[in-house]
Formats: sequence, structure tokens, C-alpha cells
Amino acid sequence: MPRLKVVVPDDEPDHAGEVRAEELRLLEAMLFASSEPLDEKSLAERLPQGVDVHAALLRLQEDYATRGVHLVRIGGKWTFRTAGDLSWLLSKETVETRKLSRAAIETLAIIAYHQPVTRAEIEEIRGVTTSKGSVDVLLETGWIRPRGRRKSPGRPVTYGTSEAFLSHFGLDAVNDLPGLDELKGSGLLDGRLPPGFSVPMPSDDPALREDEDPLEPGDLDLGLAPPRERTGEE
Repeated sequence: MPRLKVVVPDDEPDHAGEVRAEELRLLEAMLFASSEPLDEKSLAERLPQGVDVHAALLRLQEDYATRGVHLVRIGGKWTFRTAGDLSWLLSKETVETRKLSRAAIETLAIIAYHQPVTRAEIEEIRGVTTSKGSVDVLLETGWIRPRGRRKSPGRPVTYGTSEAFLSHFGLDAVNDLPGLDELKGSGLLDGRLPPGFSVPMPSDDPALREDEDPLEPGDLDLGLAPPRERTGEE
């Protein structure tokens, strides 16, 4: 009786590899076309079902690691940025550098590490009166934002950092800010600190705390309250 011989080809096409390459092309196109950073949920909605978006982004990030632009994660979202060592190529002579005052820098640091925080709480931490101008300058830069109102007499406004703050300083999240050891190592803090001195673990969770009330449209003189549709009110 004749025997049948089954031959299995060794050069079958790697369909899985082709799909992965197409996923990377789709991600690359969406990220390049977007003027704003995109989160993984938004990207997943435009990709074939079942795609591991996070893994694909990490692969794409690796592919661009040695190129002129890098794929970076800013504020939990993904975007392409010019490689740091090439940023000088895109600089312009007309760019004017404006330095923040020491008071504004101290105010920004307190808000970043202690948010949500009120003006009175900022003054208590600094030990001096905080001028209205320091907060106004930080609001104009877009680095801080009003969060809500403290549930205390006078219902003072609470402040926190914004996505623009994360983007400017190249942070994925506010908890990427340096801790006590890093600040001491960089010389930003005196090595002879008082006993018990600590640096709080910052958090920019957008959810209001138990001691905060939401802002209401029109309740701020400078029009800093969120539009009505953002408050969830009818």
C-alpha cells in the first residue's frame, strides 16, 4: 500500500507579524496627525478590536528611540516630541524668556506638592503674604488651575496643577516630581534640615476631595469657573 507524504512548507507568511506592523503604522499616523497628545483609550477606539495598544505604543517608542523625534508619554497621554539633543535646531531668536519671580516659583512648588491648596494655606507654608500677582501669573501660564472651593468659612478657592504644567516640565504624572532625597542630592535643599522635615507625595487627582465643593459658573470675578456643561449641572 503506497504511503502518503505530507510536506509542510517552512516559509509560511507570518500573518501575526504583518498585523503588528500595520498596527504600528496606524498608531504612527494617528499620533503624527494629532495636534494634541492622545490617551490610550482614544487610540484603541480607532484600532482593530483586540489590539494591545499599550504594548504597541511601547514598541513604537522603542523604534523611535534613536530617531530625530521621540514618542513620549506626557500627563498619561502619548505624543511625538523633538529629540532633546536636537531641540536647538528648532529654536528661534525671537523667543523671549520670561523668568518667574522667586515668589511665583515658591507658590508653584507649594501648589504642585500640596494640591489642592488655598491662597491662605500657601501663605501659611511660605510664612509670608502671597501677592495676588504670583497666583495670577501662574494662572496666565496655564500651569495651575482653580479646582473648587474649600468647605470652610469664606469658601476659598483651591488650586492645583494642570496638564500644561506636566507638558512644560516633561512629566508623565505629578508624582514624578523629585522627592526629598533627589532634592537634597541636587542641592535644592539644605542638607541641614530640621528634624521631621519631609516632602509630601504630590497628587493631581482631578476628583474633588471631601472638603471641596465644585466651582459654579460665574462665581469667580476673573471668569475662571468651568463652563456649565463641565460641571454636570442642568
